[in-house]
Amino acid sequence: MRVGKVLSSAALLAAIGFTPMLRLSAIPLQQTADSNVVASSEAAAPVEEPKKEPFAFADFTWLTGSPRTSESPLDSKAFTGEFRADVNFTNSFNHPKDDTISGSSEVFRSGEVQVTQLGIGGDFHYQNARGRLMTQFGMYSETTPRNDASPARGQWQLDNAYRYISEAYGGYHFDKMNGINVDAGIFMSYIGLDSYYQFDNWVYQPSYVSSNTPWFFNGLRVQIFPSEKLKIEPWIINGWQSYGKFNKAPGLGMQVLWRPSGAWSILANNYWGTDTLGNPDRKRVHTDDSIQFKYLDTPDKKISKAAATLTIDAGCEYGALGGTSCTANNPANPKQYFLGFMLYNRLWFHHDRYGFTLGTGAINNPGRYLVLMPPINGATAFSGTPYFTANPGDQFKAFDASATFDIMPNQFTTFRFEYNDRGSNVPYFSGAGGVTPPGGNVAPAGSFVPGWAPDLRKQERRFTLALLVKL
Repeated sequence: MRVGKVLSSAALLAAIGFTPMLRLSAIPLQQTADSNVVASSEAAAPVEEPKKEPFAFADFTWLTGSPRTSESPLDSKAFTGEFRADVNFTNSFNHPKDDTISGSSEVFRSGEVQVTQLGIGGDFHYQNARGRLMTQFGMYSETTPRNDASPARGQWQLDNAYRYISEAYGGYHFDKMNGINVDAGIFMSYIGLDSYYQFDNWVYQPSYVSSNTPWFFNGLRVQIFPSEKLKIEPWIINGWQSYGKFNKAPGLGMQVLWRPSGAWSILANNYWGTDTLGNPDRKRVHTDDSIQFKYLDTPDKKISKAAATLTIDAGCEYGALGGTSCTANNPANPKQYFLGFMLYNRLWFHHDRYGFTLGTGAINNPGRYLVLMPPINGATAFSGTPYFTANPGDQFKAFDASATFDIMPNQFTTFRFEYNDRGSNVPYFSGAGGVTPPGGNVAPAGSFVPGWAPDLRKQERRFTLALLVKL
């Protein structure tokens, strides 16, 4: 009877439109209980917070060495494109008749408009695979390879193979801690704080500590992010800004980057290698340490932002059989070391549309092993030249000062005006007579030319006008 009544009631309820209630009552008791258990379990399960992206907790576009762009118009799911253009006009007050500027890894010609770099490339990112390619056309494709002596060891012309590439690597991202990246190829070193790309920097011509230290490495790096504020990055590389190895041993190093807040960035780089071509007994150690501090941030004031940086570098080359020493000073093993600093202060105006930077720096480098070889008669890092020797113990001291004014109409464009004053204790910079023999270079590169000598001076003053674009 009870069943019959239920069926009769159900039929009646269905007839007046209560079918949903009938369906709920028809659900088995065990199924309902199981659903409640699942729902209760899901509600009680802790929600795992997503891992925070490293250095994304604050706006660090104010840093020198980092682009100020906060978006990319060339972004997609698997590829973020990048375009860079760096065109400059520089005029040396020494007025070299061959228009050649010596002693810089950023500025190369006087009285001419030159494309320093034009780069096309970007970042690949799909699932956990990653990669980056950036080309370099213009002056960098000629001037950067000539500062690397390693292609002289062996065959295959490494300087030609890589000259049109500034960055080229592939890698993999591991979802451990706040991220671990393993990359192999050519990547930027950021020793000396500044970026290889002038758009990213507060100045066009950086001081010697940056200009004379590596812009890139060729090898393997592992970027470990224990937290969103810390990066530890060991390297196993071919050598000190080199496409190949100078000897049998690779170069070893590590970078530690710590940003405790949006106002501070602290960087430490350390390196060891054998980077004198054909001399494996001469070892090199180097430490490069920088601090950046934003001490004013008032977006609505006339001075919208202010920051300062200090970089200190120290190192030496040693080895009794290598012919040098870090501390001793005797004819058999003369003291050979590097000591330098650079200091900059930058102000931003009118909602960061204008920038003004004052900077200075100096180095002391007996042995000249990090001094850029002047291009006398086409000299390179490998050829050397009798007109500017780099023997153990040869003295070299230099200083510089600069003033830079930037107009930044948007985040992708910079118009830069810069004045530089550079000096050294020995003749080094191109004078009015230039560094090219009459009629052009005489082979072999850097060799002595009878009856001629380059015009080298102890001081150089120049100004630079540049247009910098990054998309």
